[in-house]
Amino acid sequence: MKQTPVNDKKRQRDLPQINERIRFPKLRVIDTDGGQLGIITSQDALRLAEEKELDLVLVSDKADPPVCRIMDYGKYKFEQEKKAKEARKKQHTAEVKEVKMRYTIEEHDYQVRVSQAVRFLKDGDKVKATITFRGREIQHSDLAEALLKRMAGDLKELAEVQQSPKREGRNMMMLFSPKK
Repeated sequence: MKQTPVNDKKRQRDLPQINERIRFPKLRVIDTDGGQLGIITSQDALRLAEEKELDLVLVSDKADPPVCRIMDYGKYKFEQEKKAKEARKKQHTAEVKEVKMRYTIEEHDYQVRVSQAVRFLKDGDKVKATITFRGREIQHSDLAEALLKRMAGDLKELAEVQQSPKREGRNMMMLFSPKK
């Protein structure tokens, strides 16, 4: 199956511009140690790179003349991938962890929920505290709101209230985010 010319051009654009793919007549060339070799023709620059058994890599095509560097492209590509992998590893996306309870919760159970929320906040996650109502318990939404405000007071050292107590159907919820 033959590729269309548009796909070939796109694929060529995506390829890194190294060695023979560099199509500029004059280049500003940087040596392996970072010193400038000056402005020379692309053929001379390619010959210099081949003498050192390295690659000629286009660094910036926006400059006038374009800037190229003599380096080991395979090693450079490996280092770039390694840096990107480390950056992804250090990145932490904040999840929303939920702590569920009822407004009739006992003191010890309440303390367990608070300690769970503290652990989640220390990990950098947001915490959604939810109080569930059953049957006619929904009449006591003021007690549930008081319990959520008490939790906000207990967590004020670690968290800031992102969403104040809000009733949604048979639940009342409050959202905390870690302090920066």
